[in-house]
Amino acid sequence: MKTLIEPFRIKMVESIRQTTEEQRTQILKTADYNPFTIKAEDILIDFLTDSGTGAMSDRQWAAIMMGDESYAGSRSFFRFEETVRKITGFKNVIPTHQGRAAERILFSILVKAGMKVPNNTHFDTTRANIEYNAGEAVDLVIPEGKIPSLVHPFKGNMDLKKLEEFLAKNHASVPLGMITVTNNSGGGQPVSMENIREVSRLYRKYKIPFFVDACRFAENAWFIKTREKGYENKSVLEIAQETFSYADGCTMSSKKDALVNIGGFLAMNDDVMAMQARNLLILTEGFPSYGGLAGRDLEALAVGLEEGLQEDYLCYRIRTAEYMGERLLAAGVEIIRPTGGHAVYIDARAFYPNIPVDQYPGQVLVCELYRKVGLRAVEIGTVMFGKKDPATGKDIPAGMDLVRLAFPRRVYTQSHFDYAIEGIIETFQDREQAVGLKITWEPPFLRHFTAKFAPVR
Repeated sequence: MKTLIEPFRIKMVESIRQTTEEQRTQILKTADYNPFTIKAEDILIDFLTDSGTGAMSDRQWAAIMMGDESYAGSRSFFRFEETVRKITGFKNVIPTHQGRAAERILFSILVKAGMKVPNNTHFDTTRANIEYNAGEAVDLVIPEGKIPSLVHPFKGNMDLKKLEEFLAKNHASVPLGMITVTNNSGGGQPVSMENIREVSRLYRKYKIPFFVDACRFAENAWFIKTREKGYENKSVLEIAQETFSYADGCTMSSKKDALVNIGGFLAMNDDVMAMQARNLLILTEGFPSYGGLAGRDLEALAVGLEEGLQEDYLCYRIRTAEYMGERLLAAGVEIIRPTGGHAVYIDARAFYPNIPVDQYPGQVLVCELYRKVGLRAVEIGTVMFGKKDPATGKDIPAGMDLVRLAFPRRVYTQSHFDYAIEGIIETFQDREQAVGLKITWEPPFLRHFTAKFAPVR
């Protein structure tokens, strides 16, 4: 059949509120042109993030009723631990309330002032947690990953030549090395198994612990299965297991590929490091057998990890992004090609060639999409990743200015996507009417969450 249906039936619905463009214009102004501060009830279609915004299955809701809420030694923890070990192979499994808590614990243990952590591309919280510990987050994605219009099957790959040169020069100040699968900041682009294997070899050559940022490990495994020779007959689970076999540990926001609304974990083989991590966990998250989560959350997480590896679900999810990408490209809207797993990324500089980079074309686009359509997206560009020039105080632009349309899992139907596509195309057709933005206030870290903007007149 030509039509790929959603591999699920809907058993409960949530009403969404319709607003007028006039209402949204005022809401946007009140929110200081930052969609993060708009009330969710005023959003028609919410593509702000795929983190914790998905719909849980009947099996997950049933598992919630089995939650063991014992403070220590909960049955639900051992169910969760067994599932994580089956997928990752890591000996020590430490639950956290979400992925950034796992990052904070890991970097608090390993990262000291002046140290450098290489990755293909660090995402916002990863980078912020490294910088909070006075370290430097170093991005070493391949050159193809920085060209939105270029088609490459694994644009999330690390540049092996640059990584080797970097490690040869800096290995004494590298406490750990990472790779993010899929590469969120670079367009949700996958990393090949060959690249993961070679990255592991280089880290081990210099005796550097290797950690995977595994938020979307299942989507990455699907891309390997469908794009990398020799993996077409392997299951997604087998591919995921091989991925983790090359690493020493991982951080995970389970709010992505584990299909839950809250949760995460830190996993590793090193017993000494795990003991240090558990000590920090007790200080800020909770006892090691719950880590800031209820037993029912651990039960839902264990089921979600299994469901996130289902191949009919992954086929549908990846095809959804491809479908939107094809429609937008046909209308002249430039996106990162090929489309990634969890989102479509619009090239905001190409969308608004008349808006200078220092007037934040990505932020302009997220505001216009809300104003015209009621759709919420997120800027991934100079607002999120721009750095300040110490001499002038002005922004050093990010390599790309993108707008990410991240799809909550199992939430929206094809008609929602068709509506969103039509709205994006209409916004593109009216692009000459848009004006740039300036920042009127910003915090010292992760400014995109709470910064305030105003139109440049």
